[in-house]
Amino acid sequence: MSVSEQQLTGRLYGVGLGPGDPSLMTVRAVEVIAEADVIAYHSARHGRSIARSIAAKHLRADHLEEALIYPVTTESTDHPGGYRGALDEFYETAAARLAVHLDAGRTVAVISEGDPLFYGSYQHMHKRLAHRYPTEVIPGVTSISAAAARLGKPLAEADEVLTILPGTLPEEELTARLTSTDTAVVMKLGRTFPTVRRAMERAGRLPEAHYVERATMSGERTERLADIDAETVPYFAVSVVPSRIADLPPAGTATAAGTTTAPAPAPATTTTTATTEATATSTTTATATADEASGADEAKSSPHPGEVVVVGTGPAGPLWLTPESRGALAAAEDLVGYTTYLDRVPLRPGQRRHASDNKVESERAELALDLARRGRRVAVVSGGDPGIFAMATAVLEVASQDPYRAIPVRVLPGVTAANAAAARAGAPLGHDYAVISLSDRLKPWEVIAERLHAAAGADLVLALYNPGSRSRTWQVGKTRELLLEHRAPDTPVILARDIGGPEESVRTVHLADLDPNQVDMRTLLIVGSSQTQAVRRADGTEIVWTPRRYPEG
Repeated sequence: MSVSEQQLTGRLYGVGLGPGDPSLMTVRAVEVIAEADVIAYHSARHGRSIARSIAAKHLRADHLEEALIYPVTTESTDHPGGYRGALDEFYETAAARLAVHLDAGRTVAVISEGDPLFYGSYQHMHKRLAHRYPTEVIPGVTSISAAAARLGKPLAEADEVLTILPGTLPEEELTARLTSTDTAVVMKLGRTFPTVRRAMERAGRLPEAHYVERATMSGERTERLADIDAETVPYFAVSVVPSRIADLPPAGTATAAGTTTAPAPAPATTTTTATTEATATSTTTATATADEASGADEAKSSPHPGEVVVVGTGPAGPLWLTPESRGALAAAEDLVGYTTYLDRVPLRPGQRRHASDNKVESERAELALDLARRGRRVAVVSGGDPGIFAMATAVLEVASQDPYRAIPVRVLPGVTAANAAAARAGAPLGHDYAVISLSDRLKPWEVIAERLHAAAGADLVLALYNPGSRSRTWQVGKTRELLLEHRAPDTPVILARDIGGPEESVRTVHLADLDPNQVDMRTLLIVGSSQTQAVRRADGTEIVWTPRRYPEG
C-alpha cells in the first residue's frame, strides 16, 4: 500500500483489555480507545460483550459501535459448511463491515479481553485486514498471567517448560501433554471440564492442579481442581499446574528433617567401558553422588508414598523420550542410573542424582527401592527399553524380595535399540525376528551359540545386541561362521552404530563380508532372513526390508 493510500484509509487497532478488571488495561489501550472513531467488539447472540463491559467507562457517546455477533458458539448449525463454515462466513462478513469504516478513513479499534493474539477473536479480523490497512496490536494481560497472580503461584522457573493447552483437545492428547510438561495451563474449561479432570488424573497431575474462575472479575473463584463440581464450571475458567521448582526450599536452607537442599550435581566425567545397551554413546565409572545418610533423613520428610519407576530413555537423547517417560523423570525426587544415561536427563533443582558404573545393576536397584521405602519418588534411568537387556529385570528381581515386596514399581517402555536401528535402515524387522545378546558376561557362550543355531535354523531375522567390546573381540567372527551354516553369503547385515547420537552410521554388508573389526559395543547388528531384501533406490540410498508374507512350503 502506498503512502497516499495509507493517508486515505483509517487505521486498524487490535486492543487487548486484560483479564477483566478495567484497572488492568494498559495506558496505551486507553489512549487508543480514546482516539478511535469506531469501537468493535465480539459477542454471542445474547448481545452481551465482556470486552465492552471492561472498556465501558472509556467509551464516548459519539463512538460508532460495531457489535460483531457470532451466529453460533457451541451449538450445532445447519450451515452447508458446518460449524467451521458458519464461522468463516461470519468472519468474512465482520471484516467487510470494518473495511467500510477503514476505507472511509475512520480509525477502528477492535477491543478484546485478554490479549488480542492469544485465543482472541480479534486475530480473525487481523488475518483478513492487517495486510490491507495500517495496523497496530496493543498487547494485554492474559488470563494465564492473571490466574497465576491470583493463585500466588509461579508458572515457570529456571528451565521449566510451560505448556498452554485448550481443553477442547481429545483426552488422550491432553493426558500425553500434561504428562510430559513441567507446568501447564489448560484454557477453555466449561463443558470440557470432565475431560480435563480425567486427563489430569491419568497424567498424575491432579494433586498439583489449581482452578481459577473469572480471574480479576466479579465472581472470581480459586480452588483445588480436584474439589470442583463440573456442573459449576463456566467457559471463562482455567486450570493451572504451577512450577514444581518454586515449591522447593532455597538451596542451602534447612528442611523439616534438618537436612539441607542443594542444586543437582554436575554430571561426572566420562570414560569408556562395556555397556548393556548396544547404542550407548559412552560410559562412566562413578559412585553414588548423594550422601546416603542425609538422603535417608530427607526421605523421611516426604509427604507422599514412595515408588520406583523404571524409565526407558530410548537409544539417545530427548527426541526419543515418550511423553510418559519425560513426565516421570520430571516428577522424580531421585534419579538412579548408569552415568551415561543420567547425563541424558536435564538437571533439575531439588532432584538427587545417584550415578554408578554400568556393572552394578543389583546395587542400583536396591538403592532405588531403599529410597522408595523411605517415601521418595525414584526414577531408575535405563537406556533403550528398560525391559530389554536393561534395568527393569534388575529392579523387579530385587523388588521380589521380602523387604521390598510392598513398594510400588512401574516400568515405562522406551524405543529399543533394535527398533531404532531398523527404522534407520528401512523395515528389516517386518516379519518374525529374534533378539539375542552376544555378551557372555551373564550367560555362557554355549547357550548363545545354541540360540543362534535355533533362530537361524528357523529363518528368523536376528537383532544382535552387545556384539563386542574391548574385552570381547571374537564373538562377532564366531557368530558369522555359525550363521553362514544357515544363511546365504549375500544375506544383508545392517551395522547400526550410535543411533540417534553424534556419530550415527548405518551400513549394510553381506554376511560373508561382515568384518568383526568394524563392530564395537556401540553397534547393533541386524541379520536378515532368507527373504530380506536390500534395494538401492533412485536417490542412491539403500533400504532393507523383510516382506510380511512368507512363501508357502
